[in-house]
Amino acid sequence: MMYCCSTSSSFVQALSLLPSNKINTKACRDNRCITRKTGAAHGSKEFSGKLSFPSSQKLTVHGKVEHNIAFATLLDNENPTMTNSQEETENIGIMGLDPGLEGFKDHLIYRTRKYVEQKDLIGKFEGSVEDFAQGYLKFGFNRGQDCIVYREWAPAAQEAQLIGDFNGWDGSKHQMEKDQFGVWTLKIPNSDGTPAIPHNSRVKFRFRHGNGTWVDRIPAWIKYATVDPTKFAAAYDGVYWDPTTPERYEFKYPRPPKCMSPRIYEAHVGMSSSEPCINSYREFADNVLPRIQANNYNTVQLMAVMEHSYYASFGYHVTNFFAVSSRSGTPEDLKYLIDKAHSLGLRVLMDVVHSHASNNVTDGLNGFDVGQSAQDSYFHAGDRGYHKLWDSRLFNYANWEVLRFLLSNLRWWLEEFKFDGFRFDGVTSMLYHHHGINMAFTGDYNEYFSESTDVDAVVYLMLANLLIHNILPDATVIAEDVSGMPALGRLVSEGGIGFDYRLAMAIPDKWIDYVVNKKDEEWSMKDIVLTLTNRRYTEKCISYAESHDQSIVGDKTIAFSLMDKEMYSGMSCLTDASPTVERGVALHKMIHFITMALGGDGYLIFMGNEFGHPDWIDFPREGNGWSYEKCRRQWSLVDADHLRYK
Repeated sequence: MMYCCSTSSSFVQALSLLPSNKINTKACRDNRCITRKTGAAHGSKEFSGKLSFPSSQKLTVHGKVEHNIAFATLLDNENPTMTNSQEETENIGIMGLDPGLEGFKDHLIYRTRKYVEQKDLIGKFEGSVEDFAQGYLKFGFNRGQDCIVYREWAPAAQEAQLIGDFNGWDGSKHQMEKDQFGVWTLKIPNSDGTPAIPHNSRVKFRFRHGNGTWVDRIPAWIKYATVDPTKFAAAYDGVYWDPTTPERYEFKYPRPPKCMSPRIYEAHVGMSSSEPCINSYREFADNVLPRIQANNYNTVQLMAVMEHSYYASFGYHVTNFFAVSSRSGTPEDLKYLIDKAHSLGLRVLMDVVHSHASNNVTDGLNGFDVGQSAQDSYFHAGDRGYHKLWDSRLFNYANWEVLRFLLSNLRWWLEEFKFDGFRFDGVTSMLYHHHGINMAFTGDYNEYFSESTDVDAVVYLMLANLLIHNILPDATVIAEDVSGMPALGRLVSEGGIGFDYRLAMAIPDKWIDYVVNKKDEEWSMKDIVLTLTNRRYTEKCISYAESHDQSIVGDKTIAFSLMDKEMYSGMSCLTDASPTVERGVALHKMIHFITMALGGDGYLIFMGNEFGHPDWIDFPREGNGWSYEKCRRQWSLVDADHLRYK
């Protein structure tokens, strides 16, 4: 049940009478299409007057709040002693930064208590959040003593088997056993000292559900999944990935130090080749990373890393959360890319998608949903479990095993692949039950703290940021949120959600509005500067004039909007520039420059947009004859001395 936010004076007292978050105690023991309104800008709500701080707080010389020590300890401590005292939960640090939050104190107290209770339960039954987030050491495939151990959480299954190349796809001799928590286990002894399942061989989880039907699914925790490229629309197979020492990639270079001001190059490995094909991790590392370094970016943000069966989803309809996208290579190839980036002084962020999952039943996590209750599924049941505009499944963030799965997923990418942080996609959809659909955010705080807020998702994000920064204190974590949720970019120990940065999503909307809808004489520097500087006090932003969103088919990049067809015929330096090209090149430079200068605490651009790459991105699909022609980057344009792209 979702309790509403109330301003009633009796609400705090009522909280102590509410039932605690209902958790499956048995499990405890075991173990984009959003309406944007630029008026909301970065979600800031202006207030005038001098900031005042409660007596328990003071502002340091560095502008940071020293908040109530007991409260901060309560939030930071992995195994806190729960006092549930009103004093310890009322002194929330973020309220000293923004007096406008005072009217929503009850809501903030409620979500903070839910966070502390959830963290306390994890500490009680799992040891700590960090231990809880090592689920990949238990679930999926792991090497035991003289055996391989395979575990899968599938409480709705009535029988289960492991099938694959190793047993001729006959699971009769590899029946699994189910425990009281819905976890299926199988131990497969080694054969003459050799693992019974060969490295790089295909496997699947076969189970029978309530109506008697047997189905084959890719293991939820699989580390690699592949598809037969010679067969159209073929199903993916899970792959047992356990390379020996010569084949396993060993990292050689340390992570670069955290950047004070990230200059982020947003990149998609698959479409980074100059040829009409899917590029590989190694080719990207050898050919594209040096370009990024040469242009003085210090961070690479990789899109579409997690396996997704539908290429044209841009990587946002994930099917296999622990597996790298096999189109571009193996897990070891991705490690080579990240290590190469580190050798060049480049940090690497991953575009992580925990806001939803592909509805693909055959290849993805959705295949484990056979109509069971939300308690026994990764997703909410009924309409709440579907995103109507994205046509995808929505996670149940209150479920114990879902928390284990998602938190472990973050730790897996940080530790196994040495990523330096994440850009969380679709955060707005996570924060609200309405998912931002048909919602024009205005900056009114009632839009952020009400029955519409998905507190379970907020608690998950707080746990995620706590985990990431505990494992990697220098991590960079960015939220893609269009709503402007207050305190999204403040520390968890202050009662915030814990992100380091938020994307300044109002800025590209403003530029598109100006470039497309306004004459030159209508451009207002006052309006432009207001948009660029309108952000929440003490919450850092990543500014950008355009990203991949403006590059996809049906939209236009800034350069394409400014110069249109003349980008094909008027970019030669061997002739005089037309007024359109001269204006377009000049404005393109100035727009990106002033965005970097005033727009926030970091800067981002999508691959190719820095030199005004012509055309939009159009992934292979039936409508274009499955062509890769417009799903690539034409680096030759910027390399040519006789073209103005340089």
